[in-house]
Amino acid sequence: MSRELPLATLEKRQASPAEPARERTRPRGRRASRLAARLGLAGIYVFLVGMTAFALFPLYYVVQASFAGAQNLYTTDLHLLPAHFTFDNYVTALTQEPLLNWIVNTMLVCGLTALLGLVCSTTGAYALARFHFAGRELTLRGLLALQAFPGLLALTAYYLLLNALNLLNNLFGLALIYAAGAVVFCCWNTKTYLDALPVELEQAALLDGATTLQAFWHIVLPLATPALAVSALFTFMSGWNEFALANLVLNANANGSNLTFILGLYSLQSDFRTPWGIFAAASIMVSVPLMLIFFFAQRYFRSGLALGGLAN
Repeated sequence: MSRELPLATLEKRQASPAEPARERTRPRGRRASRLAARLGLAGIYVFLVGMTAFALFPLYYVVQASFAGAQNLYTTDLHLLPAHFTFDNYVTALTQEPLLNWIVNTMLVCGLTALLGLVCSTTGAYALARFHFAGRELTLRGLLALQAFPGLLALTAYYLLLNALNLLNNLFGLALIYAAGAVVFCCWNTKTYLDALPVELEQAALLDGATTLQAFWHIVLPLATPALAVSALFTFMSGWNEFALANLVLNANANGSNLTFILGLYSLQSDFRTPWGIFAAASIMVSVPLMLIFFFAQRYFRSGLALGGLAN
């Protein structure tokens, strides 16, 4: 006597021959997806390597040009390595050009810029972060509005102001302009960092008999060292490679004794010839002090910029 099988069992048996085929297609689909993912990752790496080479090749070319002879640069052939390796460009830049004087002038201008910018921005940021007064919000919005306008729009005003103060052809006058342009960023960066500091520390110092100035000097400033380092570094770098304002303030100096290095490098070219080898060697040498400063201050740079960019 035969028993009738349930309908679900019959359908399962009828569909069973197709299951092995379906199982065979699944590994192929997984292999195809893995291959596509690997190809996509390889494409990303190729793109990143290409962009890195594109960014680093100009720097490499300047370095190899600084060690090449003068005649090797006036050619249409591309040389990845100097045909005649020499240090003549470095010797000429150090002995026949006032390169060290240009570097000292630049360091002096940038140092004064950082000092003036820190003094003005730190006190202003503390007042905006801790005190509530009429016009506080308007001041903050005004600083943001000032940041929207480039400094080159004020070239005529800068010239007239420095001429009235008798600060043309003066390194201090140039540092004053750089510091004025950097105060807005430094003030906002330091203010947002101070907003993250607990105000109870200052209140405790005030209860112990300290004045507001003492609390600011002994409590706030040591805690705000990362933000101050970032502000000082940005202010220092703002005038390092700047040309337009420096040319406006210092260009009238006939003997070139108080030029910054960017103006000094510009003065190396003539109407008929530009010494590219000396230009490249001088560019390499003047970049060394800034790299050393950046490497020394980068531990403050990371923490100060991250915390200074967070609003409370």
